[in-house]
Amino acid sequence: MGRTKQLLPLDGQPMVRRVVQAVCAAGLAQVVVVLGAQAEAISEALTDLPVEIVVNHAWAAGLSTSVRAGLAALRAEVQAALMVLADQPALSPDLLHRLVERYRASGAPIVAPAFGGQRGNPVLFDRRLFAELAAVEGDQGGRVLLRAHAAQVEWVTVDDKAILLDIDTPDDYQAWADQAPGGEGEG
Repeated sequence: MGRTKQLLPLDGQPMVRRVVQAVCAAGLAQVVVVLGAQAEAISEALTDLPVEIVVNHAWAAGLSTSVRAGLAALRAEVQAALMVLADQPALSPDLLHRLVERYRASGAPIVAPAFGGQRGNPVLFDRRLFAELAAVEGDQGGRVLLRAHAAQVEWVTVDDKAILLDIDTPDDYQAWADQAPGGEGEG
């Protein structure tokens, strides 16, 4: 991106704040935000939100280090972790709530959304998989477990392509800005 994408303005606020507000509105027991590069600046964007900030000083070693840092910060009574990416600004609290409710109803070790036959994010992992998640190395996260436990994944079919949309490139960001109400991406 050439700059810290979590701080890109979307609809008048940093992208990370927009995503974290959706997570907070989903009614989860604990919200942990794992930060790496530019942690101080990103943390400032989350001031006054009811979250726990964890700084992953090993972030350059890959996504797996952030997963481990987040898991280590979870309270003992937390039974599952919903892994939400900071670059998915279209996620809604309702979608997150649906994933949690499906987990509660099914007891599945993994709950993942699908749109049009494609797997999306975020993905929920039961505590019984935390050790396996923490053992993942390098620049990968839960996808390894999705493959290893494919037969145990509880799929939630959604009609919201937000689960497939993320902002990784300047073109992705421009597309978001173009579709935003009033073209307010830079707002």
